[in-house]
Amino acid sequence: MKKLFLSVLFVVGLMFALTTFKGLATQGTYQSIVMDFREDLGAAQIQQQVQTIAKQFNVTPKPNSEFSQADNIYIVEGDKKLLSQLRKSESKYTEFIEPNYVYKALGTPNDPEYSKQWNLRSINVEPAWEDTKGSGTTVAVIDTGVTQVTDLKETKFVPGYDFVNDKVDASDDNGHGTHVAGTIAQSTNNDYGVAGVAYEANIMPLKVLSAEGGGTVADIAEAIRFAADNGADVINMSLGGGGESQAMQEAIDYAYHKGVVIIAAAGNSNEDSASYPARYPRVIGVSALDSSGEKAFYSSYGAGVDISAPGGSTKEGEAGGILQQTINPETNAEYFGAFQGTSMAAPHVAGVAALIKASGVKDPEAVTEVLQKSARVIKDDALNYYGAGHLDANAAVKLAGKGNISIRDFFRWLRDNGYLNPRFWFDGGAVALIPKLLMVIGSYLLAWFLRVYWPFTWSWAFSGGLVAGSSGLFFLRGFYLFDLPQWPLRLLGSSLPELGSAVQGTAVLNPIFASVLIPFALLALFIGHPQLKGLAIGTTIGVAACLAVSAFTSPQLLWIGGGSAAQAFLLVNAGLCLGLAYLNVKGEKYA
Repeated sequence: MKKLFLSVLFVVGLMFALTTFKGLATQGTYQSIVMDFREDLGAAQIQQQVQTIAKQFNVTPKPNSEFSQADNIYIVEGDKKLLSQLRKSESKYTEFIEPNYVYKALGTPNDPEYSKQWNLRSINVEPAWEDTKGSGTTVAVIDTGVTQVTDLKETKFVPGYDFVNDKVDASDDNGHGTHVAGTIAQSTNNDYGVAGVAYEANIMPLKVLSAEGGGTVADIAEAIRFAADNGADVINMSLGGGGESQAMQEAIDYAYHKGVVIIAAAGNSNEDSASYPARYPRVIGVSALDSSGEKAFYSSYGAGVDISAPGGSTKEGEAGGILQQTINPETNAEYFGAFQGTSMAAPHVAGVAALIKASGVKDPEAVTEVLQKSARVIKDDALNYYGAGHLDANAAVKLAGKGNISIRDFFRWLRDNGYLNPRFWFDGGAVALIPKLLMVIGSYLLAWFLRVYWPFTWSWAFSGGLVAGSSGLFFLRGFYLFDLPQWPLRLLGSSLPELGSAVQGTAVLNPIFASVLIPFALLALFIGHPQLKGLAIGTTIGVAACLAVSAFTSPQLLWIGGGSAAQAFLLVNAGLCLGLAYLNVKGEKYA
């Protein structure tokens, strides 16, 4: 009995695992359904079917527009319940039946000055926010400190440190660090000011630069280690200089091995090599772009540049700069300033790195790979102005999330497909599920009955045959992945008796498959092979269970029709399958 329980548990577990497939997490809302009738149907046949649907479901299918009739595209008002019913009854007349999803313009933040942030739109961040906003990640801003100005009030802060003055309070007395922190995680959708790249990320303020903007290698190295030891996921250093330092190199290596992604500005001297720390191995060096997407006039380039991002140019006014809220160091008053520099470019990359980490990619090398592979490549870049290319937040998040699914995504999929709605289980979900579960359980009970009287060895091959013969991976039949053909899923989701009509997607069984013929052929073919014979015996018992349950739930056969004739055919063949299995398990020790 223990093996029976474990086997059923395995099947249920497999169902759960497969339903977490990433492609299922992208469902939307809809109020109508698209039906594409087969092109080989004549106009009269389509109209006849449209009338049948109208009468049966009390709906009115109609062409989507004057251009739709040539493509046989019809629209039906309806919900998930109608969608399921139409797929069951109309699939043999249609190419596809799918939700008529409502697409919307991607949401933009309600921050009133967001329209001036050309830089965020240029990195394509809006669609990235549909997947993640950086929640759960921490970005350390190693800079002049960070003051929690009004447009950072809703941003989450974690404890930092002032290494210049050796105190816990790491407030800004220059304005540079606050501006940088704003690009990373300015409070967003707060009806105030501007937006940030990863606005649900945490900021860790680490002051290493004085009010005049200078700082020592020793302080910077200590800040890097502090960030690594206190949970930072990303470090942003919008600072640099010309001297190489062993102390800083060791601190960078230390943080990298603790899983921290390290980003630094390339420098503003328009020289053919980035400054340190951008040039160190394991640091992502960032060059600056102006609002036209070209290298900013001041940006350093060449060795050490790994990627490019908006840094702005205020040559032609503030509209070309990077706008964030900061402080006036002389008065400590808040204001919205448009700055330029590779210092402004680096935090764009730091913000996207936080989005990547929030998407499930944790290893620094993997994050770097995602950033570079998703960047928009610039072909003519002989002097390495752009590194891997222009930063693309949406492409990075999509690449990071490929093959992954979060708990939030899974429950969103459950919600969007109706499984969290109790009505689903009364409006067809349970009705369709119960016969399949009966087939699986019934096949195991039949096998257990035979084992009691004619002992044989149970194996995985035998168990696999029971599932293949009784129900198949039936939960796959409800998956509709619109970028893939459906027939492979229908085949995998079908039991042996259902294979004869699986490709067409109809519930009507083919009498050749829904009989003793194929189990008999399998046993005759594999009679001399111990493991394969076990598979064939399990399949035969599974078919017996499938046919018996089908006889009472859906007795529909090609060429025979429904009713008592189909029921008798299914029950007789179920009995023949059970008898065939009985004859083959007597005394077997290898099934």
